[in-house]
Amino acid sequence: MLIDFFYTLRAAKLPVSVREYLTLLEALRAGVIGPSVDQFYHLARITLVKDEAHFDKFDQAFAAYFQGVELLTDFGQEIPLDWLKKVLEKELSPEEKAAIEALGWDELMKTLAKRLEEQKERHEGGNKWIGTGGTSPFGHGGYNPRGIRIGGPGRQRSAVKVWDKREFADYDDSREIGTRNIKVALRRLRRFAREGSDLELALDDTIRATAANAGLLDIQMVPERHNKVKVLLLMDVGGTMDDHVAQVEELFSAAKSEFKHLEFYYFHNCVYDFLWKENRRRYNEKTPTWEVLRKYNKDWRLIFVGDATMSPYEILQRGGSVEYNNAEAGAEWLQRLTHAFPKFVWINPEPTAVWEYRQSIAIVQRLMQQRMFPLTLAGLEGAMRLLSK
Repeated sequence: MLIDFFYTLRAAKLPVSVREYLTLLEALRAGVIGPSVDQFYHLARITLVKDEAHFDKFDQAFAAYFQGVELLTDFGQEIPLDWLKKVLEKELSPEEKAAIEALGWDELMKTLAKRLEEQKERHEGGNKWIGTGGTSPFGHGGYNPRGIRIGGPGRQRSAVKVWDKREFADYDDSREIGTRNIKVALRRLRRFAREGSDLELALDDTIRATAANAGLLDIQMVPERHNKVKVLLLMDVGGTMDDHVAQVEELFSAAKSEFKHLEFYYFHNCVYDFLWKENRRRYNEKTPTWEVLRKYNKDWRLIFVGDATMSPYEILQRGGSVEYNNAEAGAEWLQRLTHAFPKFVWINPEPTAVWEYRQSIAIVQRLMQQRMFPLTLAGLEGAMRLLSK
């Protein structure tokens, strides 16, 4: 009954063999799992996927095949899920949107605490309670210029905090489509960063010198050339960056092939007191940002990759992160990083035409000393030229 599932995985270019498929069937016959879609997902991934790099493709193929089958989701919160079931989607006119007032940071947090204390049932379409489809700053599926999204997917992308445990996927570093031109642009940095002192044979010069010396061997030596450029890549993942996954994967793949000394970490929206290497383990295997600052010296080139699209609170406010109460503002961590690594740039996949309309982009540009470049070939050329100076 799972033949079509097998072909769906193969169509997603997952290297799934018939033997692995038969192993899955044997495990099902043996009754190693119960009648749960969640348990079947984990069993199928264990038996069919041999490399963690393919987990993201497997998730997409699994969702495509079992669309309509809803996986259980545990938000781990006391807010009843039936409060957050989306029944209607509020559509407002531009005039109505302009009339809705955005709460300040302190007022927003105090009001949320008060609503949690007072609310006793589910609401939808209103402007006060935690619910869906309205203009309240708490809930999801509606409209408010600045609020806290609780459950459900983002719609307006204006939340200043998110009450939900979100899972992000690692960028695929094997993506090759369209990376050739990016490699050429990145090669500018590698070319200008070559250094060497040891000698090696200069074959062409030796041939010319020997010929000029009436055939007597005249060996010519030149300094050996080594690619010693070291790149520290910090990549924004999740949220609004979901729109740019394909572009960032191409950049990531090209960078891994072009730079011999490359270290990378992930962050979400803005850098705070910790980073991580794998998104599925980001809650358990965090790397303190202080450790990164101590581990790498100023010879490393620092490249941020992110759309810099977020609430200004996330950059300037203590506790402004959408996911937890950060002790120090993101701006302080960005300044520490740029001070520790004098050669730095920020690569932004958002079109430059929208930069002037995003307050957060203007703030990040200021913190980056205007060293922000678009994720285009011309932008990458400019960034590599600046890093090579």
